[in-house]
Amino acid sequence: MREATPKRMGRIKQTLICLAVTLIVGLIYFYLELPAINIHSPAFYTFVFVLCAVYCVTAVFTARIGMEVEDRMPLQSIGVREFFAMMKRHCLIPFFLLLALLVLYLGGSLFSSVILRAGSYTKLLTVENGDFVNDVEEISFDQIPMLDKDSASKLGDRKLGELSDMVSQFEVSDQYNQINYNGHPVRVTMLEYGDLIKWFTNRKNGIPAYLIIDMVTQNVDVVRLPEGSGIKYSNSEHFGRLLMRHLRFNYPTFMFDTPMFEINDQGEPYWICPKLEKTIGLFGGTDINGAVLVNAVTGESQYYEEVPTWVDRLYSAELIMQQYDYHGQYQNGFINSIFGQKGVTVTTSGYNYIAMNDDVYVYTGVTSVGGDQSNVGFILTNQRTKETRYYPCAGATEYSAMSSAEGVVQHLNYKATFPLLLNIHSEPTYFIALKDNAGLVKMYAMVNVQQYQIVATGTSVSECSANYSKLLTQNNLGEESGNPLADEVTGTIAEIRSAVIAGNTVFYIRLENSRTFYAVAASANETAVILNVGDRVVIQFTPDENEILSAISIERQK
Repeated sequence: MREATPKRMGRIKQTLICLAVTLIVGLIYFYLELPAINIHSPAFYTFVFVLCAVYCVTAVFTARIGMEVEDRMPLQSIGVREFFAMMKRHCLIPFFLLLALLVLYLGGSLFSSVILRAGSYTKLLTVENGDFVNDVEEISFDQIPMLDKDSASKLGDRKLGELSDMVSQFEVSDQYNQINYNGHPVRVTMLEYGDLIKWFTNRKNGIPAYLIIDMVTQNVDVVRLPEGSGIKYSNSEHFGRLLMRHLRFNYPTFMFDTPMFEINDQGEPYWICPKLEKTIGLFGGTDINGAVLVNAVTGESQYYEEVPTWVDRLYSAELIMQQYDYHGQYQNGFINSIFGQKGVTVTTSGYNYIAMNDDVYVYTGVTSVGGDQSNVGFILTNQRTKETRYYPCAGATEYSAMSSAEGVVQHLNYKATFPLLLNIHSEPTYFIALKDNAGLVKMYAMVNVQQYQIVATGTSVSECSANYSKLLTQNNLGEESGNPLADEVTGTIAEIRSAVIAGNTVFYIRLENSRTFYAVAASANETAVILNVGDRVVIQFTPDENEILSAISIERQK
């Protein structure tokens, strides 16, 4: 009994050392990697594995030192049998814990698989049929959001370069999230610290401003926050003010999707942090259940199961497309998705956004799994509520439409951006910006979804729309809108002016007793070249409130 007491005390001491080392390593790992303490998170299993491995290594190491001291056995003399004996004596509990977690992980993965739960995966997204003409209202051409993310990035960088007090200390974030701000489509982004040194020198006041970029006018507004009340919680912060660390310490069991930067109706900056949940087994059926809203200035946070209506982006486009792919692929069973593939559809590889009813909708085409170059329809999904509607509409895929638009201007080597989907005179229409090699928008194109050989281009939106309306008229399309595609005016020419725009000669014609000019490109209507003051003409044009209107056609009366 006298000899056993020191060994028992040594075992207790050894266990305490192992627990202390494991705790320290665990805290450091948790602080750096920020795993969710949640059995639905794969990162949690990695975290537990690291803890068990650290405990076992520490236990074997301390036990071996004890053997060397007590038994005076050199380190090199330990054999395989002694090693496994030490493992059994000191690491039995961590071993069984790891074994239990491994069984749970493998079993959870199996019972979460789409092979066994295909029916459950199809129910992740509820899809209703919609009426495109009634659901998607026509918008005036001066309200078309023409600014994509790349163009917004160039404008943001250029604007920051004009701010001498910020350009040397901050950079512009690359998020440029599209939201509806007071009923108007804009992209918002924030500034970031240039590097760690600049964080140290500016952290007291925080990030002083964010940018609002109007997607219609392309104006960039720098919104400066009150001095001392800058943004102090973001992805470019460090230590406790790093956004994900701030979230993890306040919500240790939550799994989060990528936080999105938004502003509320009063212009206050917030981070929208969607809460991820696994709804099928342990690891399957990724979905969103509310969000944590973090005030980017104060760090105050609150979880909302139903987010406020000013929030625009709760469900990411990638998650929506993934859930629709499950719906389209497995609605007739997993086996059918591989063999036969009856009624199997998937989303196309791109997406864009549409602003409607003070919400932001993600749009993507739907095509068959055969990989052909045509869509069978498209979906619109509200990014706040996940309300999804499917619109059957056989026609070109987005990339086919982009190729059609590029083909019209192939001599200029312009590249098409991913299209917007618009309702133009009751016709689903792709609206595409055409950029030069420098990334500057030079022209616009409209491509009819169902008949993608109908392609109109123009150096301005109004000219493009006028040319598109003319093509619709020629092809007997667009009458269902109830709105005339063009108005007509007859009169005598009082004034003719011309200008070269993007390499095209554009004539501006004013009639007597009128202040309105009608613009027409010589490439679209050769009659404009031979017109003179005093000629009597009939002009078809697209109605608008501007003093310069786009002429669809001009005919000279004899």
